[in-house]
Amino acid sequence: MSKLKWGSVLLTIVLAGSLVLGGCSSSNSTPSAGSSPSKPDAKKIVIGFSQVTLESPFYVSLVDAAKVEAQKQGVELIAVDAQNNIQKQNSDVQDLITKGINALILNPTNPSAVAPALQAAQQANIPVITVDRPTEEKVTSFVGRDNKEMGRIAGKQAVALLGGEGKATGKIIELQGDAGGKVMMDRHGGFHEIVDKEKGLKVVEGPYCDYVRAKAVKAFQDLLQANPDVNLVYAHNDDMALGAVQVLEQNNMLSKVKVVGIDGLSEAVKAIIDGKYSATVLNDPAKLGVLTADTAIKAAKGEKVPENVDGGTGLINSSNAKDYYNEKAVFAPMK
Repeated sequence: MSKLKWGSVLLTIVLAGSLVLGGCSSSNSTPSAGSSPSKPDAKKIVIGFSQVTLESPFYVSLVDAAKVEAQKQGVELIAVDAQNNIQKQNSDVQDLITKGINALILNPTNPSAVAPALQAAQQANIPVITVDRPTEEKVTSFVGRDNKEMGRIAGKQAVALLGGEGKATGKIIELQGDAGGKVMMDRHGGFHEIVDKEKGLKVVEGPYCDYVRAKAVKAFQDLLQANPDVNLVYAHNDDMALGAVQVLEQNNMLSKVKVVGIDGLSEAVKAIIDGKYSATVLNDPAKLGVLTADTAIKAAKGEKVPENVDGGTGLINSSNAKDYYNEKAVFAPMK
């Protein structure tokens, strides 16, 4: 065969191969009829929530409400329990940062010792939203309530129950929250700001019960034995106050002793209606959870948020307890 003919054959083979390869390329790159090119999903926002403890029903309700609000807004919320241990909380926050969170919600176990967690978040450029308990260091936003004012409200109610301003007399046993906690100090300080003005009142400060009913029951059994002449119990939360109610009932003393708590726990509101409890100060955790989640989500998106978000408060006593009671709710909702 001549060189010319061989050249023609080779050219024909090359052109045929090109057509086949071109057809394969076209088939893979062109969408089929009725389909459209896929687009990558937008990155989902992830919020980390380090809760001080999940032994308290208040903190459980706060986390649950935050999760519901996050889900409504299409955001993932990862909650972890510090178990009242500052070392665990600092470690938990490091783990959350490693998981790639976009914002951190923090209820600090200790306002100063939580500094390593705050520094880690700052280095990772993660906005921090503290809830219920503030920190000593500045954060993006604090969502909570004026616990000192809540203590004052409880103090004014205690004074009224024991005879009124300038006339109040009697002995008060105080069941305290967590040692060194900002909420504890404010609820203690606000209460004493009012009752210490009354010369006829004496306050016996009980041990720290960490807002847990079982611990309050044990502590109050000893306190009652040492102070059988008690006239009123003031507890830094309703769960501890209800522990005192339990002990008073066992000793047939409930009719003689007034009980004032804080948080608006529905069980406490029902006890007010039943005449076993005197008053509670509103501290709706569900509202706090919603406000906290919403603030954290906005911060994660880069939106400007207020430095302080106030959840509000109020008093529930025999005059309005029926208006607030809802047997399906764990806590009385803010009106």
